[in-house]
Amino acid sequence: MALIEEFKTQGDFLFKNRGHLPLIIVAIGMAVFVYEVYNGNSVSNSDNPIVKYYYEICFLVGILGLAIRCHVVGHAPDRTSGRNIENQVADVVNTKGMYSVLRHPLYLGNFFMWLAVALLTMNLWFIIAFVLFYIVYYERIMYSEEAFLRNKFGEGYLNWADKTPAFIPALSKYQAVEASFNFKKILKKEKNGILALLSLFWFFNLIEYSIINYQAGLEFKFELNYWFYASLAIAVYYVVLKVIKISKKKSK
Repeated sequence: MALIEEFKTQGDFLFKNRGHLPLIIVAIGMAVFVYEVYNGNSVSNSDNPIVKYYYEICFLVGILGLAIRCHVVGHAPDRTSGRNIENQVADVVNTKGMYSVLRHPLYLGNFFMWLAVALLTMNLWFIIAFVLFYIVYYERIMYSEEAFLRNKFGEGYLNWADKTPAFIPALSKYQAVEASFNFKKILKKEKNGILALLSLFWFFNLIEYSIINYQAGLEFKFELNYWFYASLAIAVYYVVLKVIKISKKKSK
C-alpha cells in the first residue's frame, strides 16, 4: 500500500475511534500520576504556594481548549463541526471565525483539554510523550478529513487551505463569524467534553489524597470538594439530557 493510501486508511480508523483510543493514554497517565504521588511528588506535599493551585492552573489550560471548541461549535452551521463518529460530515467549508486562522480548530481545542490532564501527572517525560503522540495521532485524522473535503469541495477547499495553516493559528488572519452564537448547541454538543474534563480532575484529586492518607496510615476518606460537586452537577445534567433524548425517540 502506498504511503498516501496508508495515511488515509489509518486516519479513517483513528477518526472513527478517536473518542476511545485516547483513553489508553489517560490510563498510562494515571499510572504515571500514581507513581509520582507515591514518591512524594504531589501538590499536597509541596510548600510552594503556586504549586498549591496547580490543579486550578491545569484546569485553566483545559478551559482554554473547551473555550476554543465552544467558539467553533457555537458558530458552526449544522452538519459541519461537531462530534461525528462514523462518517465525515460537511455540507459547507467553514472559513470564518476560528477557521480563518487554522484549518482544524476543534483539534487545537482537544489538544489543550488533553494537555490539561497530562499536566496533572507532573512528569515532564510523560507530558513530552503525550505531545508527540498527539501530533502523530491527529496528523492522521487531519489527513483523512482533508482528503474527504478535498474530494467533495475541490478547488474551493484547496484555495482556502493554501492560505490557512493546519494547526498553529495565524491570528492576524482572523475574520469575524457571520452566524450568531448558538448557546443551546453548546449545551447539547459539548456536554461530553465538560463532563470528561471535570470527572478526570476530580478522579486524579481523589487518587492523590487517597494515596497520601494511605501512606500516613489514615483511613480512606471520600473528598467532597468542589471538583466532586462540579462533576456531580455536570453528570446530573448529562443524564437528564440523555433521558430527554430517549423519551423523545420513544414518543415518535
